[in-house]
Amino acid sequence: MRLSGLKLRGRLTLWVCLLLVAALTPVVAVGVHVIRRNLEQQVQGVLHVEAQGLQDLIEASLHEREANARAWTEDAIVRGALLFDTYAKSDAVLASLNGRHTSFAGLVLFTADGRAVSVSRPELRQAFAGREQEVLAAPWFQTALEGRLDAAILTNALTKKDPFFARPVMPLALPVLSPISGARVGVLLAAYDWGQLEEVVAGAVNRAHDRGQRSFTLEIFAPDGGRLFSSRAATAPGLVDSVRAEARDDTARFTAGKGWRFVAAMDANEAFLPLRRFLQLSLFAVAVLLGLAVLAAWALARGVTRPITTLSALVTRVVREGDLTQKVESHGHQDEVGELASAVSRMMDHLRESTTSLQQATRVLGQTVGELTQATEQQERNLTRQGAAIQETQVTAKEIQQTSQLAAERSQAVLALVARAREAGGSGQKALGASLDGFEQLREHGARLADGISSLHERTHQIGGITQTVKDLADQSNMLALNAAIEAVRSGEHGKGFGVVAREIRSLADQSIHATGRVREILDAIRGGIRDTVALSEEGQRRSEAGLAQVRESGQSLHALTDIIQDNASAAQQIAAAVIQQNAGIAQIFTAVTDLSRMMDDTLQAMHGTQRMTHALRGVAERMESVAGVWRV
Repeated sequence: MRLSGLKLRGRLTLWVCLLLVAALTPVVAVGVHVIRRNLEQQVQGVLHVEAQGLQDLIEASLHEREANARAWTEDAIVRGALLFDTYAKSDAVLASLNGRHTSFAGLVLFTADGRAVSVSRPELRQAFAGREQEVLAAPWFQTALEGRLDAAILTNALTKKDPFFARPVMPLALPVLSPISGARVGVLLAAYDWGQLEEVVAGAVNRAHDRGQRSFTLEIFAPDGGRLFSSRAATAPGLVDSVRAEARDDTARFTAGKGWRFVAAMDANEAFLPLRRFLQLSLFAVAVLLGLAVLAAWALARGVTRPITTLSALVTRVVREGDLTQKVESHGHQDEVGELASAVSRMMDHLRESTTSLQQATRVLGQTVGELTQATEQQERNLTRQGAAIQETQVTAKEIQQTSQLAAERSQAVLALVARAREAGGSGQKALGASLDGFEQLREHGARLADGISSLHERTHQIGGITQTVKDLADQSNMLALNAAIEAVRSGEHGKGFGVVAREIRSLADQSIHATGRVREILDAIRGGIRDTVALSEEGQRRSEAGLAQVRESGQSLHALTDIIQDNASAAQQIAAAVIQQNAGIAQIFTAVTDLSRMMDDTLQAMHGTQRMTHALRGVAERMESVAGVWRV
């Protein structure tokens, strides 16, 4: 399962549960292992004690029975019965002994030929009557005549029913010796009732049952593996999965017990029931702890993620709606979440301040560009009127040139045409007056053009300062966006939303920087054009003043010529020469006016370029204003 699809609250809850499970699992595992090992040791110890106790109990009991049988063979009445045929007395003795030792199935006294002559119970006499050959063939009787007890014979007798007693018995057959000669005169059979062993081990079995160990079983096995005894009922099912402990003593205190194995066993499920109960209790406790951990983790995650969710919703609204009027609530947290909320609040304040400054700067830039556009248009209109005036002056200078040429051609007939020369002189004086007026207007237009260009140069400096302010604001926005991006990276998964906002703000700041750079380039071009225009305007003004001075000199010459014509007709030659000089001066004036017209055309072209740059600057200002207008502050 991928955790990336879960929310932070779910991941925190899941990780807390996993950490708790990871912490509890080894504790429970170690506890189960230790308890199981201790329980196994305890169970094995108890079973071993029970097996050892069974061995000691059986050894003591059978040793006592063997000692009793040996002692009885030395009884005087028993010996006397075989020697003197006093069987009534021996019957009473055997019955008395069997009454005191009920663990024996019966006591039988045999002669050497296998005949039962004395018994402890009357039914035994009938059981052995007429079966002397079977008695003689019995292994226990043969070994008794030899004066010994055979362990194998005694052990094998326990695995089947005795044909005389109809039950499993241990035939403790011992020879009866004559007290006089020491010869074997008979055999005393003390048949130990093997079924009485259940009473012997009943105490141990009852103690186990009292401990709740209902499957507790005590067993005795022969050296060949045959089962000699089991405290478990024959009808009860066997132990499939059992825990066993055995005791074995190859130096038994009684003859038949050598090589026997004494086993204490019980069902493994019952033996490890406390362990299962501990596991169940542990699982229940773990489940309760997990439930409590889930509730605590959910409450913790809810307390942690609620402010983060609120901040995420606020940032989402800011990004989607561009509304920077949102307020960040700190909720009084003093932890990392509270620091995050404070950082977001400070970021919102910086964004509001930066956006407000940017909007104000764009408005100022828009107003300045509008004023610059109006000034440029006004200057263009002025330059257009100045161009028209210069064209009129050029036409007038052309006419003056033609008139001067005509005066030069007719200067030879000036003597005859004094009257007409006077009239021509008057006309020339008037034309010169008009030229002076035109040159005065041209000089005034040039001065106004210089003032307008100077004003335009100052405004371009103001615009440069504004663009520098905008660039500084964009740099500050870029630095704030970079700081916000760094804080977003430090916040990890919690700062992805702020990273997006930081990238958007940084993109806007980069666009503002590029726009201000373009505006700076345009302003530099405008300043270059203005400097060229100023230079051209100053040159035109100097040439206008030179032309005006020449026209004034021409006017003075015309006044002098009129005076000369009026004073003396003989000065015609001088008048002709003056007319020639006038023609040359007028040609120079015409050339200067032509140059001035060409410079005015260049100025108009530069002004058109300035106007185009102003329109481009207006577009940049409008774009910056639209970018800044996205945010509401």
